[in-house]
Amino acid sequence: MTTTPPTITLDDVRDAAARLKGVAHRTPVLRSRTLDALVGAEVLLKCENFQRVGAFKFRGAYNAASRLAPEQLARGIAAYSSGNHAQAVALAARELGTTAVIVMPEDAPGSKRAATEGYGAEIVTYDRYTEDRVAIAEALAADRGLALIPPYEHPHVMAGQGTAALELLEEAGELDALLVPVGGGGLIAGSATAVKGLRPGTRIVGVEPEAGDDTKRSLEAGRRVEIPVPRTIADGQALHTPGELTFSVNRRLVDDIALVGDDEIRAAMRFAFERLKIVVEPSGATPLAALLAGRAGALPRRVGVIVSGGNIDTGRFAELCGGV
Repeated sequence: MTTTPPTITLDDVRDAAARLKGVAHRTPVLRSRTLDALVGAEVLLKCENFQRVGAFKFRGAYNAASRLAPEQLARGIAAYSSGNHAQAVALAARELGTTAVIVMPEDAPGSKRAATEGYGAEIVTYDRYTEDRVAIAEALAADRGLALIPPYEHPHVMAGQGTAALELLEEAGELDALLVPVGGGGLIAGSATAVKGLRPGTRIVGVEPEAGDDTKRSLEAGRRVEIPVPRTIADGQALHTPGELTFSVNRRLVDDIALVGDDEIRAAMRFAFERLKIVVEPSGATPLAALLAGRAGALPRRVGVIVSGGNIDTGRFAELCGGV
């Protein structure tokens, strides 16, 4: 009998960490006695909202882009993203002395588009509800000879994202559970690879918005399930199906998926702002929302949380959080 080897390994995550040293920020781990008392556990928040570009995505984008051959770097990079991966690839391209073209939805948050353009990228827009961003990006990359770096369907991207969880373990030590936002699945695939490789008994729980439960349905079905493009304030998690590569990892390593509603996400964003003194975007707030709303089930003693990003402008934040 033969077995399929894992898409990425702990060594891949460690190699990515070495490549990112001195380039990506080693983000802080925050604690809150108020939060611990509310949820009945010791919670350690890995704050990727303090990462370069304001989100974890820089880790994977730079890890992948930095491995391109010089001749490919000279031709440039392409990507598709609703915002955070767009910024990450744009910044990685600038750091590596090349150019980037990003396919973004027309309704992407204005602050994310402005930041992407600020890093020097060219933007090509599409309608997320009627057009296929992957097909657009692949055609563009082929036409211009660009290297396409997808937001999650790439081993080097997944390995790079896993370095956030690796750092959390290095600082926090033993964790009984880790909560991670789930969109396409790259962050949780990398995180689960790192954590299960070092602490096999740690429970890995993904968190999705209720309207975008494609990974939960897929894990329950044992195969990738497609849903209509979800309408949720968590724009970074508004996907209709998990990635093929990411799902191959997550079906082996993820223990459970919790779902949260948009109102619970808003409440978590307000809590983070008022009690933790940090700004978190909707997608980054979903694991905290799961804790505060009791959606993650019975909690063990020590729980890690990946706060994946903080890219939200003041107008949108005030709108979502009731004028905070």
